[in-house]
Amino acid sequence: MRRGAKWGLGILIVGGLAAAAITVAATREKGTPVRIETAANQDLVAAVNASGWIRPNRKVDVQSDIMGRIIDLRVAEGESVRKGDILLRIDPSQYEASVERARGALSEAQARQAQARANLLQSQRNYQRLRQLADTDTSLVSRQALEEAETQATVQTELLDAAEYGVLQARASLNEALDRLSKTVLRATMDGTITRLDVEEGETAIVGTMNNSGSLLLTISDLSVMEAVVQVNETDVPNIELGDSAEISIDAFPKQIFVGHVTEISHSSVRAPGQSPGTGAGQGQAVDFEVVIRLVDPPAALRPDLSASAEVITDRRENALSIPIIALTVRDRGAMEPLPQETPEAHAAATSATGSATDVEGVFVVREGKAHFIPVQTGIAGREHFEVLGGLSAGDSVVAGPYEAIRSLKEGDPVRRLQDENQGGRGATAQRTGS
Repeated sequence: MRRGAKWGLGILIVGGLAAAAITVAATREKGTPVRIETAANQDLVAAVNASGWIRPNRKVDVQSDIMGRIIDLRVAEGESVRKGDILLRIDPSQYEASVERARGALSEAQARQAQARANLLQSQRNYQRLRQLADTDTSLVSRQALEEAETQATVQTELLDAAEYGVLQARASLNEALDRLSKTVLRATMDGTITRLDVEEGETAIVGTMNNSGSLLLTISDLSVMEAVVQVNETDVPNIELGDSAEISIDAFPKQIFVGHVTEISHSSVRAPGQSPGTGAGQGQAVDFEVVIRLVDPPAALRPDLSASAEVITDRRENALSIPIIALTVRDRGAMEPLPQETPEAHAAATSATGSATDVEGVFVVREGKAHFIPVQTGIAGREHFEVLGGLSAGDSVVAGPYEAIRSLKEGDPVRRLQDENQGGRGATAQRTGS
């Protein structure tokens, strides 16, 4: 290659590198593209979101206290019942027989009681007669005969007591048999709707126990008062109080928002499947607590067990100074500079909450085209904005995105509005207004 050609190639390379350096320098001088928003006053609502299901405030699971075949089923699922209405009948044959046996045993016990009472009366009269003879003339009745008559009267007294206890026992057995016979007829214990029916006529009802789901016959629910039961994360539970208002969305009613208020907050966590009571949550396992929300004016078509999600309003602020949630970031305590319009008291209030920690929460404020990190003290968190309690003033321009830009920003970095690249003159005007 000729020497002239080599010089020409070298000049081209150097020129390219110089152009690239100039381009990079120009980009740096122009600044990082960011979204800029103004700290302004607005109404904020802090809320906790959770999901769960719908249930009636009151329901009764009907189970049988006796075992037998169902011979008469008088209700259907979805049917309304009144307290005292007959729900079903169980075959009473064996329980009627038990009542007859108990009545016979009672009659027998009463007969023994009557016999014991007669024997006692006879023995008492015999003793009194001998006693009178002995008082008249001691030679007419021996002392031994008198003592035997007295002993016989005492024995008959005890036998009468035993017979009376036998009557009490027989009467209790009869009452028990009558009670079991009465349980062959199951009646509604409350007004409501049959929301679950697990048996058919001809099936056998088994004795109900808490741990045996197969013993459940039917469920009566009061659908006039409905609740949403939601599971709230442990970090959000302290923010919820009884009486807090809530908005409930139900999947089956996609176009409706229901309102309600918190009526119950559980004091123990929801137990995970397979976890023993009282053992607490497993390592690394999320802990939830049940919160009950009573619905206001639930529709008649609402049913138990429907999926629901709730937004519990935990706090409100009117006309509060606010910044976008994405604007809040964390930096080292160094390079914390007060704004020109900040008083020393306001700046101290903004930094007092950080204590001696190395990191501090704050935002990047744009002044004269450069980003400056300012520590702030925040209050409640709304859906998209934080309340600012100290560190900023209304009208301050803060960097509100994108996230990657905020994460990489440093004190004093030049910035420009992200809209400048896409919106031309309108972005430039906004830059002049906000900076």
